[in-house]
Amino acid sequence: MKTEQRKTEESDTPAGAGPGTGRRSLKRAFSSFENYNYRLFWSGQLLSRMGSWISRVAQAWLVLQLTGSSFQLGLVTALQSLPITFLALFGGVLADRFPKRPVLIITQSIMAVDSLIIAVLITTHQIQIWHLYILASLLGLATAFDNPTRQAFVSEMVGPENLPNAIALNSSLFNAARIVGPAIGGVLIAAFTIDIPFYIDAVSFLAVIAGLILMRPAEFHDVPVPVRGPVFTRMREGVAYAMQTPAVLMPLMMLAFIGTFGYNFTVILPLIAKYVLGIGALGFGGLTTSIGIGALTGALTIAYLNRPSERFLLIAATSFTLLLGLLALSTRLPLTIAILLILGFASISYTATTNTRIQMTAPSPLRGRVMSLYILLNAGMTPVGALAIGTLADQFNVRLAVGVMTGLCAIGVAAGWLYRAHHPTEATTAGGALEKPSPGD
Repeated sequence: MKTEQRKTEESDTPAGAGPGTGRRSLKRAFSSFENYNYRLFWSGQLLSRMGSWISRVAQAWLVLQLTGSSFQLGLVTALQSLPITFLALFGGVLADRFPKRPVLIITQSIMAVDSLIIAVLITTHQIQIWHLYILASLLGLATAFDNPTRQAFVSEMVGPENLPNAIALNSSLFNAARIVGPAIGGVLIAAFTIDIPFYIDAVSFLAVIAGLILMRPAEFHDVPVPVRGPVFTRMREGVAYAMQTPAVLMPLMMLAFIGTFGYNFTVILPLIAKYVLGIGALGFGGLTTSIGIGALTGALTIAYLNRPSERFLLIAATSFTLLLGLLALSTRLPLTIAILLILGFASISYTATTNTRIQMTAPSPLRGRVMSLYILLNAGMTPVGALAIGTLADQFNVRLAVGVMTGLCAIGVAAGWLYRAHHPTEATTAGGALEKPSPGD
């Protein structure tokens, strides 16, 4: 009843209708914060993600210090993603089978220990590249089960009404951390030793673990009945649903290209910093911060829009691909920063809209398994792109490598536009919700 009343009040109030309009707009953009459990989750994730970005900058720089090889940087990134490639779909089944909060406490604890081990190895002067191979793989293993569970958990914290807003706010915290974290990481590497970022990352996980422990289970929304039965049978159910649902299949089809070849900034940016622009660790942190500023702006825009359309999704994907091509052509720092700012906006507009539309379409009992496909394509396929970029950069040059990745992303975007033209998936109602076409459409 409260939800219906709020909808009526918003629809009856004309744009610019008075001094309260701005406050209502601001409240709408941050509506998920009214939920106690989500506030705990968001706050803990903000600190944890900031620590993760600090260590991510340090890890990339550490690999280059140890090896001086673009290929090795791509290999470490690939090893971190390979477990997601092979296990993300299993992680989706686990997300639909077990209570999500205990699973997340376990996976976040493993990630904290992983960073602590790296820090200790550096402090004791024992760190070698093969240590990073193993520890990157361990981090990927935890992530393969953490990500589908965390994505599906959002709906249980806020309910379906605030789900699009919560997804966008999650993107905002990720990118707020991406703005602050790399800058701090660059300063720490330049001013201190490279083990400090990993110690900070290990401690930062305590914030999200504490938030999960302090949640109130009685305030969870729409908790699905655990899904039992053979793992592979349940996995096939999720894949079959995605393949038979155009509103899910089209975004996933584009993500197969963009997630594999476009979202490798942990490889692309350090290579551009070192070999194209010739700047140090502090400058590399600045590049990552630039893309984060643009992404944060995009995330807050999505939070305000609440339910961006399929056309918006396609335009964001197209813009991302064009801007990635411009990044490949740039050889000047000011121009690169400007491109990264806009690229960040397009990047998060694309991923947050993809995430929102898939989660809003998938039914609650299938959400973990459907989101595991999103995780697989968004993060699990990066080994292919990371190795391709590292190899091309070693054999030819960084700008050519990024240009080739741009062309592959363009194939996926073109496929998305063509699929939409032949398989209309929605009509938008006045309230912004998605209407699924009937089987005969």
